[in-house]
Amino acid sequence: MRIVAYYRGREKAWETRAAEAVFGRTDDKSAAVFDLSPDQKVSRVHGRIWEEGGVYWIEDLNSTRGTRLNGIEVKAGEKRQFHPDDQIVVGETTLRVVAAPIDALKQTNYLEHGTVLLPEIRTTDTGVAIAEDVNASTLDGVRVRGLGEEAARRLKLVCDLPLQFAGKTQLEPLLRAIVDRLVEVIPNAESWGLVLRDAKTDRLLLKAYHSAGSCSVSETLARRAVDSRKAFIWKRSLEGDIEGTLLAGPIAAGMYAPLLWQDEALGVLCADSHKAEARFTDDDLLLMVMVAQYAAMAVATHNLQERLRHESAVKANLMRQFSPAVAERLLGHRGRLHLGGERNEVTLLCSDIRGFTKMSRDMEPDDIMETLNEYFAYLVPVIFAHHGSIDKFLGDGILAVFGSPEPDPAHHEHAVTAALEMQAAMEKLNTARRARGVPTSEVGIGVHCGEVVQGFVGTADRMEFTVIGDAVNRANRYGTAAQGKDVLVSPEVLEHVWRLVEAEEITITTKHEGELRAYRVTWPKAASEPSHASSAGRR
Repeated sequence: MRIVAYYRGREKAWETRAAEAVFGRTDDKSAAVFDLSPDQKVSRVHGRIWEEGGVYWIEDLNSTRGTRLNGIEVKAGEKRQFHPDDQIVVGETTLRVVAAPIDALKQTNYLEHGTVLLPEIRTTDTGVAIAEDVNASTLDGVRVRGLGEEAARRLKLVCDLPLQFAGKTQLEPLLRAIVDRLVEVIPNAESWGLVLRDAKTDRLLLKAYHSAGSCSVSETLARRAVDSRKAFIWKRSLEGDIEGTLLAGPIAAGMYAPLLWQDEALGVLCADSHKAEARFTDDDLLLMVMVAQYAAMAVATHNLQERLRHESAVKANLMRQFSPAVAERLLGHRGRLHLGGERNEVTLLCSDIRGFTKMSRDMEPDDIMETLNEYFAYLVPVIFAHHGSIDKFLGDGILAVFGSPEPDPAHHEHAVTAALEMQAAMEKLNTARRARGVPTSEVGIGVHCGEVVQGFVGTADRMEFTVIGDAVNRANRYGTAAQGKDVLVSPEVLEHVWRLVEAEEITITTKHEGELRAYRVTWPKAASEPSHASSAGRR
Protein backbone atom coordinates (compact mmCIF):
# COMPACT_ATOMS: atom_id res chain seq x y z
CA MET A 1 0.00 0.00 0.00
CA ARG A 2 1.27 3.48 -0.87
CA ILE A 3 -0.14 6.64 0.72
CA VAL A 4 0.71 10.15 -0.42
CA ALA A 5 0.15 13.10 1.96
CA TYR A 6 -0.14 16.74 0.85
CA TYR A 7 0.34 19.41 3.52
CA ARG A 8 0.75 23.13 2.79
CA GLY A 9 2.25 22.54 -0.64
CA ARG A 10 4.55 19.75 0.47
CA GLU A 11 4.19 16.11 -0.54
CA LYS A 12 5.23 13.09 1.50
CA ALA A 13 4.86 9.47 0.39
CA TRP A 14 4.81 6.37 2.59
CA GLU A 15 4.74 2.70 1.65
CA THR A 16 4.09 -0.51 3.56
CA ARG A 17 3.70 -4.16 2.66
CA ALA A 18 1.08 -4.54 5.40
CA ALA A 19 -2.61 -4.60 4.51
CA GLU A 20 -3.37 -2.05 7.24
CA ALA A 21 -1.91 1.35 8.11
CA VAL A 22 -2.56 3.61 11.11
CA PHE A 23 -2.03 7.31 10.50
CA GLY A 24 -1.60 10.12 12.98
CA ARG A 25 0.98 12.47 14.43
CA THR A 26 3.63 10.52 16.31
CA ASP A 27 7.34 10.01 16.62
CA ASP A 28 6.91 6.26 16.38
CA LYS A 29 8.67 5.01 13.23
CA SER A 30 7.27 1.46 13.12
CA ALA A 31 6.29 0.04 9.76
CA ALA A 32 2.58 0.18 10.57
CA VAL A 33 2.30 3.91 11.39
CA PHE A 34 2.25 6.84 8.96
CA ASP A 35 3.41 10.01 10.73
CA LEU A 36 1.59 13.14 9.48
CA SER A 37 3.70 15.61 11.44
CA PRO A 38 3.91 18.61 11.52
CA ASP A 39 0.14 19.02 10.98
CA GLN A 40 -0.95 20.02 14.50
CA LYS A 41 -4.61 19.44 13.66
CA VAL A 42 -4.02 15.71 13.21
CA SER A 43 -4.57 13.60 16.33
CA ARG A 44 -1.78 11.38 17.66
CA VAL A 45 -3.77 8.31 16.64
CA HIS A 46 -6.14 9.70 14.01
CA GLY A 47 -7.41 6.79 11.90
CA ARG A 48 -6.59 3.70 9.94
CA ILE A 49 -6.71 2.54 6.33
CA TRP A 50 -6.76 -1.06 5.26
CA GLU A 51 -7.22 -3.21 2.17
CA GLU A 52 -9.37 -6.29 2.17
CA GLY A 53 -10.00 -8.41 -0.89
CA GLY A 54 -9.03 -5.57 -3.19
CA VAL A 55 -11.37 -3.15 -1.42
CA TYR A 56 -10.07 -0.16 0.57
CA TRP A 57 -11.61 0.94 3.85
CA ILE A 58 -11.04 3.85 6.23
CA GLU A 59 -12.00 4.37 9.88
CA ASP A 60 -11.68 7.37 12.17
CA LEU A 61 -10.22 6.34 15.56
CA ASN A 62 -11.98 8.97 17.68
CA SER A 63 -9.81 11.83 16.42
CA THR A 64 -10.27 15.34 17.79
CA ARG A 65 -10.99 17.11 14.50
CA GLY A 66 -12.40 14.24 12.50
CA THR A 67 -11.85 12.73 9.05
CA ARG A 68 -13.59 13.63 5.77
CA LEU A 69 -13.94 11.36 2.74
CA ASN A 70 -14.82 13.26 -0.44
CA GLY A 71 -16.11 16.09 1.74
CA ILE A 72 -18.32 13.84 3.89
CA GLU A 73 -17.48 13.30 7.56
CA VAL A 74 -16.41 9.81 8.64
CA LYS A 75 -17.83 9.44 12.12
CA ALA A 76 -15.73 7.98 14.93
CA GLY A 77 -15.67 4.18 14.71
CA GLU A 78 -17.46 4.22 11.33
CA LYS A 79 -16.09 2.00 8.57
CA ARG A 80 -16.27 3.58 5.07
CA GLN A 81 -15.29 2.06 1.74
CA PHE A 82 -13.34 4.24 -0.69
CA HIS A 83 -11.46 4.10 -3.98
CA PRO A 84 -7.78 4.94 -4.49
CA ASP A 85 -8.65 8.17 -6.32
CA ASP A 86 -10.93 9.44 -3.52
CA GLN A 87 -9.89 12.39 -1.38
CA ILE A 88 -9.28 11.92 2.35
CA VAL A 89 -8.77 15.03 4.50
CA VAL A 90 -7.41 14.86 8.06
CA GLY A 91 -6.59 18.15 9.75
CA GLU A 92 -4.94 20.24 7.03
CA THR A 93 -3.50 17.18 5.28
CA THR A 94 -4.94 15.51 2.19
CA LEU A 95 -4.29 11.80 1.73
CA ARG A 96 -4.42 9.76 -1.45
CA VAL A 97 -4.02 5.99 -1.56
CA VAL A 98 -2.22 4.47 -4.54
CA ALA A 99 -3.26 0.89 -5.24
CA ALA A 100 -0.50 -1.72 -5.35
CA PRO A 101 0.27 -3.07 -8.82
CA ILE A 102 -1.17 -6.46 -9.74
CA ASP A 103 1.50 -9.04 -10.43
CA ALA A 104 0.05 -10.68 -13.50
CA LEU A 105 0.85 -11.05 -17.19
CA LYS A 106 -2.42 -9.40 -18.13
CA GLN A 107 -4.13 -6.78 -16.05
CA THR A 108 -6.62 -4.00 -16.30
CA ASN A 109 -4.85 -0.73 -16.96
CA TYR A 110 -5.35 2.14 -14.54
CA LEU A 111 -4.90 5.71 -15.75
CA GLU A 112 -3.88 7.84 -12.77
CA HIS A 113 -5.04 11.13 -14.27
CA GLY A 114 -7.60 9.64 -16.61
CA THR A 115 -8.13 10.19 -20.30
CA VAL A 116 -10.69 12.81 -21.24
CA LEU A 117 -13.54 11.38 -23.25
CA LEU A 118 -14.17 13.90 -26.04
CA PRO A 119 -17.75 14.42 -27.19
CA GLU A 120 -18.60 12.93 -30.55
CA ILE A 121 -19.14 15.26 -33.50
CA ARG A 122 -22.87 15.18 -34.09
CA THR A 123 -24.03 15.04 -37.68
CA THR A 124 -27.71 14.99 -36.83
CA ASP A 125 -30.00 16.32 -34.17
CA THR A 126 -32.03 13.15 -33.85
CA GLY A 127 -30.28 12.23 -30.58
CA VAL A 128 -28.80 8.93 -29.47
CA ALA A 129 -30.81 5.80 -30.16
CA ILE A 130 -31.00 3.43 -27.15
CA ALA A 131 -32.07 -0.08 -28.03
CA GLU A 132 -33.13 -0.98 -24.47
CA ASP A 133 -32.45 0.34 -20.99
CA VAL A 134 -32.82 -1.28 -17.57
CA ASN A 135 -33.09 0.23 -14.11
CA ALA A 136 -29.80 -0.90 -12.49
CA SER A 137 -31.17 -0.44 -8.95
CA THR A 138 -33.76 -3.20 -9.30
CA LEU A 139 -34.48 -6.24 -11.44
CA ASP A 140 -38.25 -5.80 -11.51
CA GLY A 141 -38.26 -4.81 -15.17
CA VAL A 142 -35.98 -7.57 -16.42
CA ARG A 143 -37.61 -10.05 -18.80
CA VAL A 144 -36.08 -13.53 -18.68
CA ARG A 145 -36.71 -15.03 -22.11
CA GLY A 146 -37.34 -18.73 -22.57
CA LEU A 147 -38.76 -19.28 -19.09
CA GLY A 148 -42.30 -19.50 -17.86
CA GLU A 149 -43.74 -16.66 -15.85
CA GLU A 150 -43.31 -18.38 -12.47
CA ALA A 151 -39.76 -19.59 -13.21
CA ALA A 152 -38.76 -16.13 -14.41
CA ARG A 153 -40.22 -14.57 -11.27
CA ARG A 154 -38.25 -16.86 -8.98
CA LEU A 155 -35.02 -16.39 -10.93
CA LYS A 156 -35.33 -12.60 -10.75
CA LEU A 157 -35.90 -12.88 -7.00
CA VAL A 158 -32.65 -14.80 -6.65
CA CYS A 159 -30.74 -12.32 -8.81
CA ASP A 160 -32.01 -9.48 -6.63
CA LEU A 161 -30.73 -11.05 -3.39
CA PRO A 162 -27.35 -9.22 -3.22
CA LEU A 163 -29.14 -5.86 -3.32
CA GLN A 164 -31.63 -7.02 -0.69
CA PHE A 165 -29.00 -8.37 1.71
CA ALA A 166 -26.49 -5.53 1.27
CA GLY A 167 -28.85 -3.06 2.89
CA LYS A 168 -29.05 -5.04 6.16
CA THR A 169 -26.31 -3.95 8.54
CA GLN A 170 -27.63 -5.73 11.63
CA LEU A 171 -27.76 -9.50 12.03
CA GLU A 172 -31.42 -9.86 13.04
CA PRO A 173 -32.88 -7.93 10.06
CA LEU A 174 -30.47 -9.75 7.74
CA LEU A 175 -31.51 -13.22 8.86
CA ARG A 176 -35.18 -12.31 8.70
CA ALA A 177 -34.69 -10.93 5.17
CA ILE A 178 -32.98 -14.17 4.08
CA VAL A 179 -35.93 -16.26 5.27
CA ASP A 180 -38.45 -13.84 3.72
CA ARG A 181 -36.71 -14.17 0.34
CA LEU A 182 -36.59 -17.96 0.73
CA VAL A 183 -40.36 -17.98 1.22
CA GLU A 184 -40.78 -16.14 -2.08
CA VAL A 185 -38.34 -18.36 -3.98
CA ILE A 186 -39.70 -21.65 -2.58
CA PRO A 187 -43.43 -20.94 -2.21
CA ASN A 188 -44.50 -24.62 -2.25
CA ALA A 189 -43.10 -25.30 1.26
CA GLU A 190 -45.00 -24.76 4.50
CA SER A 191 -42.13 -24.06 6.87
CA TRP A 192 -38.91 -22.17 6.19
CA GLY A 193 -36.00 -21.76 8.59
CA LEU A 194 -32.43 -20.56 8.92
CA VAL A 195 -30.07 -22.40 11.25
CA LEU A 196 -26.66 -20.99 12.20
CA ARG A 197 -23.77 -23.05 13.47
CA ASP A 198 -22.00 -21.85 16.61
CA ALA A 199 -18.32 -22.00 15.66
CA LYS A 200 -17.21 -22.43 19.30
CA THR A 201 -19.60 -25.18 20.41
CA ASP A 202 -20.63 -26.61 16.99
CA ARG A 203 -24.25 -26.40 18.12
CA LEU A 204 -26.99 -25.69 15.58
CA LEU A 205 -29.19 -22.75 16.52
CA LEU A 206 -32.48 -21.89 14.87
CA LYS A 207 -32.20 -18.12 14.35
CA ALA A 208 -35.14 -17.24 12.05
CA TYR A 209 -38.16 -19.06 10.69
CA HIS A 210 -41.46 -18.54 8.84
CA SER A 211 -44.28 -21.03 9.06
CA ALA A 212 -47.88 -21.32 7.95
CA GLY A 213 -48.49 -23.62 10.93
CA SER A 214 -46.02 -25.24 13.29
CA CYS A 215 -42.37 -24.83 12.36
CA SER A 216 -40.49 -28.11 11.98
CA VAL A 217 -36.75 -28.18 11.42
CA SER A 218 -34.92 -31.48 11.58
CA GLU A 219 -31.62 -31.30 13.45
CA THR A 220 -30.63 -34.62 11.88
CA LEU A 221 -31.08 -33.28 8.34
CA ALA A 222 -29.51 -29.93 9.20
CA ARG A 223 -26.47 -31.69 10.64
CA ARG A 224 -26.21 -33.85 7.51
CA ALA A 225 -26.14 -30.71 5.33
CA VAL A 226 -23.43 -29.14 7.51
CA ASP A 227 -21.23 -32.24 7.67
CA SER A 228 -21.58 -33.30 4.03
CA ARG A 229 -21.43 -29.74 2.64
CA LYS A 230 -24.19 -30.82 0.23
CA ALA A 231 -27.76 -29.71 -0.44
CA PHE A 232 -30.45 -32.36 -0.80
CA ILE A 233 -34.16 -33.15 -1.05
CA TRP A 234 -35.56 -35.44 1.65
CA LYS A 235 -38.76 -37.49 1.50
CA ARG A 236 -40.16 -39.62 4.29
CA SER A 237 -41.08 -42.44 1.91
CA LEU A 238 -37.42 -42.75 0.87
CA GLU A 239 -35.64 -42.69 4.23
CA GLY A 240 -38.28 -43.41 6.82
CA ASP A 241 -38.66 -41.52 10.06
CA ILE A 242 -36.11 -39.08 11.43
CA GLU A 243 -35.29 -38.12 14.98
CA GLY A 244 -33.76 -35.11 16.66
CA THR A 245 -35.56 -31.88 15.77
CA LEU A 246 -35.02 -28.35 16.93
CA LEU A 247 -38.78 -27.74 16.82
CA ALA A 248 -41.04 -30.77 16.84
CA GLY A 249 -43.51 -31.41 14.06
CA PRO A 250 -44.26 -33.95 11.32
CA ILE A 251 -42.06 -33.47 8.25
CA ALA A 252 -43.12 -35.27 5.08
CA ALA A 253 -40.61 -33.68 2.72
CA GLY A 254 -37.98 -31.03 2.84
CA MET A 255 -34.93 -29.36 1.27
CA TYR A 256 -31.76 -28.49 3.14
CA ALA A 257 -28.89 -26.38 1.76
CA PRO A 258 -25.73 -25.46 3.70
CA LEU A 259 -24.47 -21.89 3.95
CA LEU A 260 -20.91 -22.37 2.72
CA TRP A 261 -18.23 -19.70 2.85
CA GLN A 262 -14.56 -20.44 2.21
CA ASP A 263 -15.17 -24.14 2.87
CA GLU A 264 -16.82 -23.46 6.21
CA ALA A 265 -20.45 -24.30 6.90
CA LEU A 266 -21.96 -21.27 8.59
CA GLY A 267 -25.44 -22.75 8.81
CA VAL A 268 -28.31 -24.29 6.87
CA LEU A 269 -31.39 -23.09 4.97
CA CYS A 270 -34.43 -25.32 5.47
CA ALA A 271 -37.71 -25.63 3.58
CA ASP A 272 -40.15 -28.30 4.83
CA SER A 273 -43.66 -29.51 4.16
CA HIS A 274 -46.06 -31.51 6.33
CA LYS A 275 -48.04 -32.81 3.35
CA ALA A 276 -47.30 -36.26 2.00
CA GLU A 277 -48.07 -35.09 -1.55
CA ALA A 278 -45.51 -32.28 -1.31
CA ARG A 279 -43.03 -32.33 -4.17
CA PHE A 280 -39.74 -30.47 -4.47
CA THR A 281 -37.94 -30.49 -7.82
CA ASP A 282 -34.30 -30.24 -8.84
CA ASP A 283 -34.97 -26.68 -9.98
CA ASP A 284 -36.28 -25.88 -6.49
CA LEU A 285 -33.11 -27.28 -4.99
CA LEU A 286 -30.90 -25.32 -7.40
CA LEU A 287 -32.63 -22.05 -6.58
CA MET A 288 -32.37 -22.80 -2.87
CA VAL A 289 -28.63 -23.40 -3.23
CA MET A 290 -28.29 -20.01 -4.90
CA VAL A 291 -30.17 -18.37 -2.03
CA ALA A 292 -27.91 -20.20 0.44
CA GLN A 293 -24.77 -18.98 -1.34
CA TYR A 294 -25.86 -15.36 -1.25
CA ALA A 295 -26.99 -15.80 2.37
CA ALA A 296 -23.60 -17.28 3.32
CA MET A 297 -21.82 -14.33 1.72
CA ALA A 298 -24.01 -11.85 3.60
CA VAL A 299 -23.61 -13.64 6.97
CA ALA A 300 -19.83 -13.97 6.50
CA THR A 301 -19.56 -10.29 5.61
CA HIS A 302 -21.51 -9.35 8.71
CA ASN A 303 -19.32 -11.58 10.90
CA LEU A 304 -16.18 -10.05 9.39
CA GLN A 305 -17.44 -6.52 9.98
CA GLU A 306 -18.25 -7.35 13.59
CA ARG A 307 -14.78 -8.84 14.11
CA LEU A 308 -13.09 -5.84 12.51
CA ARG A 309 -15.22 -3.47 14.56
CA HIS A 310 -14.22 -5.30 17.75
CA GLU A 311 -10.54 -5.43 16.81
CA SER A 312 -10.59 -1.77 15.83
CA ALA A 313 -12.09 -0.83 19.20
CA VAL A 314 -9.48 -2.88 21.05
CA LYS A 315 -6.67 -1.47 18.93
CA ALA A 316 -7.91 2.11 19.33
CA ASN A 317 -7.91 1.69 23.11
CA LEU A 318 -4.40 0.22 23.06
CA MET A 319 -3.11 3.00 20.81
CA ARG A 320 -4.30 5.58 23.34
CA GLN A 321 -2.21 4.06 26.11
CA PHE A 322 0.76 2.42 24.42
CA SER A 323 3.19 3.26 21.68
CA PRO A 324 2.16 1.78 18.31
CA ALA A 325 5.00 -0.74 18.55
CA VAL A 326 3.84 -2.04 21.97
CA ALA A 327 0.20 -2.02 20.86
CA GLU A 328 1.08 -4.18 17.85
CA ARG A 329 2.94 -6.65 20.08
CA LEU A 330 0.00 -6.87 22.47
CA LEU A 331 -2.39 -7.48 19.60
CA GLY A 332 -0.04 -10.20 18.37
CA HIS A 333 -0.32 -11.98 21.74
CA ARG A 334 -4.06 -11.99 22.21
CA GLY A 335 -3.82 -14.33 25.18
CA ARG A 336 -2.58 -11.39 27.25
CA LEU A 337 -5.54 -9.18 26.41
CA HIS A 338 -7.91 -10.42 29.07
CA LEU A 339 -9.61 -8.76 32.00
CA GLY A 340 -7.71 -9.38 35.23
CA GLY A 341 -4.69 -8.28 37.19
CA GLU A 342 -1.32 -9.23 38.61
CA ARG A 343 1.24 -7.71 40.95
CA ASN A 344 4.40 -6.19 39.57
CA GLU A 345 7.18 -3.73 40.41
CA VAL A 346 6.96 -0.61 38.22
CA THR A 347 8.08 3.00 38.12
CA LEU A 348 5.39 5.66 37.94
CA LEU A 349 5.69 9.14 36.45
CA CYS A 350 3.15 11.80 37.35
CA SER A 351 3.26 15.11 35.48
CA ASP A 352 1.08 18.19 35.77
CA ILE A 353 1.03 21.46 33.84
CA ARG A 354 1.47 24.29 36.33
CA GLY A 355 -0.88 27.22 36.05
CA PHE A 356 -2.88 25.72 33.20
CA THR A 357 -6.23 26.09 34.97
CA LYS A 358 -5.62 29.80 35.61
CA MET A 359 -4.32 30.36 32.08
CA SER A 360 -7.35 28.67 30.52
CA ARG A 361 -9.95 30.86 32.27
CA ASP A 362 -9.83 33.48 29.54
CA MET A 363 -9.55 31.00 26.64
CA GLU A 364 -12.22 29.60 24.36
CA PRO A 365 -13.01 25.87 24.86
CA ASP A 366 -11.53 24.93 21.46
CA ASP A 367 -8.35 26.87 22.24
CA ILE A 368 -8.07 25.14 25.62
CA MET A 369 -8.29 21.68 24.08
CA GLU A 370 -5.94 22.61 21.24
CA THR A 371 -3.36 23.94 23.70
CA LEU A 372 -3.67 20.87 25.91
CA ASN A 373 -3.33 18.56 22.93
CA GLU A 374 -0.27 20.48 21.76
CA TYR A 375 1.44 19.97 25.12
CA PHE A 376 0.54 16.29 25.15
CA ALA A 377 1.81 15.93 21.59
CA TYR A 378 5.27 16.92 22.85
CA LEU A 379 5.19 14.91 26.09
CA VAL A 380 3.56 11.60 25.17
CA PRO A 381 6.04 10.63 22.40
CA VAL A 382 8.88 11.07 24.91
CA ILE A 383 7.18 8.61 27.28
CA PHE A 384 6.65 6.12 24.46
CA ALA A 385 10.25 6.53 23.27
CA HIS A 386 11.49 5.35 26.68
CA HIS A 387 9.20 2.29 26.83
CA GLY A 388 6.56 3.92 29.01
CA SER A 389 2.78 3.54 28.79
CA ILE A 390 -0.02 5.99 29.53
CA ASP A 391 -2.20 4.85 32.41
CA LYS A 392 -4.52 7.84 32.14
CA PHE A 393 -4.78 11.55 31.41
CA LEU A 394 -5.77 13.47 34.54
CA GLY A 395 -7.10 16.74 33.14
CA ASP A 396 -3.86 18.53 32.29
CA GLY A 397 -1.78 15.79 33.93
CA ILE A 398 -0.38 12.42 32.83
CA LEU A 399 0.13 9.23 34.83
CA ALA A 400 2.66 7.04 33.02
CA VAL A 401 3.94 3.56 33.88
CA PHE A 402 7.36 2.10 33.13
CA GLY A 403 8.04 -1.62 33.31
CA SER A 404 4.54 -2.66 32.31
CA PRO A 405 2.83 -4.27 30.49
CA GLU A 406 6.08 -5.24 28.75
CA PRO A 407 8.81 -6.26 31.26
CA ASP A 408 11.69 -3.76 31.42
CA PRO A 409 14.60 -4.33 33.82
CA ALA A 410 15.71 -0.71 33.34
CA HIS A 411 12.31 0.87 34.05
CA HIS A 412 13.72 3.18 36.81
CA GLU A 413 16.33 4.68 34.48
CA HIS A 414 13.89 4.96 31.59
CA ALA A 415 11.32 6.80 33.73
CA VAL A 416 13.81 9.38 35.04
CA THR A 417 15.36 9.90 31.60
CA ALA A 418 11.88 10.39 30.14
CA ALA A 419 11.07 12.96 32.84
CA LEU A 420 14.19 14.98 32.05
CA GLU A 421 13.58 14.84 28.32
CA MET A 422 9.96 15.88 28.86
CA GLN A 423 11.23 19.04 30.53
CA ALA A 424 13.50 19.68 27.55
CA ALA A 425 10.56 19.12 25.19
CA MET A 426 8.46 21.60 27.21
CA GLU A 427 11.18 24.22 26.90
CA LYS A 428 11.29 23.68 23.15
CA LEU A 429 7.51 23.97 22.89
CA ASN A 430 7.36 27.09 25.04
CA THR A 431 10.02 28.76 22.88
CA ALA A 432 7.83 28.12 19.83
CA ARG A 433 4.69 29.34 21.64
CA ARG A 434 6.40 32.54 22.80
CA ALA A 435 7.44 33.19 19.20
CA ARG A 436 3.75 32.90 18.21
CA GLY A 437 2.73 35.23 21.03
CA VAL A 438 0.56 32.69 22.86
CA PRO A 439 0.61 31.84 26.60
CA THR A 440 3.06 29.27 27.95
CA SER A 441 3.11 26.93 30.94
CA GLU A 442 5.60 24.76 32.76
CA VAL A 443 5.29 21.19 33.92
CA GLY A 444 6.18 19.59 37.25
CA ILE A 445 7.06 15.89 37.29
CA GLY A 446 7.29 13.38 40.14
CA VAL A 447 8.71 9.83 39.87
CA HIS A 448 8.24 6.96 42.34
CA CYS A 449 8.51 3.18 42.18
CA GLY A 450 6.84 0.32 43.99
CA GLU A 451 4.55 -2.67 43.74
CA VAL A 452 1.17 -2.21 42.05
CA VAL A 453 -1.72 -4.33 40.88
CA GLN A 454 -1.84 -4.00 37.11
CA GLY A 455 -4.11 -5.31 34.40
CA PHE A 456 -6.90 -4.64 31.93
CA VAL A 457 -10.25 -3.43 33.26
CA GLY A 458 -13.54 -2.67 31.54
CA THR A 459 -15.37 -4.87 29.06
CA ALA A 460 -14.23 -7.21 26.30
CA ASP A 461 -14.94 -4.47 23.75
CA ARG A 462 -13.40 -1.64 25.74
CA MET A 463 -10.46 -2.76 27.84
CA GLU A 464 -8.13 -0.21 29.38
CA PHE A 465 -4.85 -0.88 31.13
CA THR A 466 -4.49 0.55 34.63
CA VAL A 467 -2.40 0.27 37.79
CA ILE A 468 -3.67 0.41 41.38
CA GLY A 469 -1.83 0.65 44.68
CA ASP A 470 -0.18 2.85 47.28
CA ALA A 471 2.74 3.47 44.92
CA VAL A 472 0.36 5.30 42.57
CA ASN A 473 -0.75 7.62 45.37
CA ARG A 474 2.85 8.24 46.43
CA ALA A 475 3.86 9.11 42.84
CA ASN A 476 1.01 11.62 42.76
CA ARG A 477 2.36 13.25 45.95
CA TYR A 478 5.74 13.83 44.30
CA GLY A 479 4.09 15.08 41.13
CA THR A 480 1.93 17.53 43.08
CA ALA A 481 4.94 18.87 45.01
CA ALA A 482 7.09 19.40 41.90
CA GLN A 483 7.28 23.02 40.78
CA GLY A 484 7.51 24.13 37.17
CA LYS A 485 10.58 22.63 35.45
CA ASP A 486 11.17 20.31 38.46
CA VAL A 487 11.76 16.56 38.31
CA LEU A 488 11.35 15.15 41.82
CA VAL A 489 12.16 11.50 42.53
CA SER A 490 11.61 9.45 45.65
CA PRO A 491 14.48 7.90 47.64
CA GLU A 492 13.41 4.49 46.28
CA VAL A 493 13.95 5.70 42.72
CA LEU A 494 17.25 7.43 43.50
CA GLU A 495 18.66 4.12 44.76
CA HIS A 496 18.50 2.86 41.17
CA VAL A 497 19.55 5.99 39.24
CA TRP A 498 22.10 7.75 41.49
CA ARG A 499 24.91 6.88 39.07
CA LEU A 500 23.10 8.63 36.22
CA VAL A 501 21.90 11.95 37.62
CA GLU A 502 22.82 14.81 39.88
CA ALA A 503 20.38 15.16 42.78
CA GLU A 504 19.59 17.70 45.50
CA GLU A 505 17.76 16.53 48.60
CA ILE A 506 14.68 18.50 49.62
CA THR A 507 11.64 17.96 51.85
CA ILE A 508 8.09 18.11 50.58
CA THR A 509 4.93 18.46 52.66
CA THR A 510 1.94 16.24 51.92
CA LYS A 511 -1.59 16.30 53.30
CA HIS A 512 -1.77 12.70 54.47
CA GLU A 513 1.82 11.45 54.86
CA GLY A 514 3.35 14.58 56.38
CA GLU A 515 6.87 15.45 55.28
CA LEU A 516 8.61 13.25 52.71
CA ARG A 517 12.15 13.19 51.45
CA ALA A 518 12.52 13.97 47.75
CA TYR A 519 15.36 14.62 45.33
CA ARG A 520 15.39 17.26 42.64
CA VAL A 521 17.36 15.75 39.75
CA THR A 522 19.04 17.36 36.76
CA TRP A 523 20.43 16.06 33.50
CA PRO A 524 22.47 12.84 33.58
CA LYS A 525 26.08 13.08 34.67
CA ALA A 526 28.77 13.42 32.02
CA ALA A 527 29.93 10.09 30.68
CA SER A 528 33.53 10.92 31.59
CA GLU A 529 32.69 11.38 35.27
CA PRO A 530 33.76 8.44 37.50
CA SER A 531 30.89 6.26 38.69
CA HIS A 532 30.40 7.15 42.34
CA ALA A 533 27.47 8.10 44.50
CA SER A 534 26.49 11.73 44.65
CA SER A 535 26.16 13.47 47.99
CA ALA A 536 22.44 12.86 47.83
CA GLY A 537 22.95 9.19 47.12
CA ARG A 538 25.19 8.77 50.16
CA ARG A 539 22.73 10.34 52.58
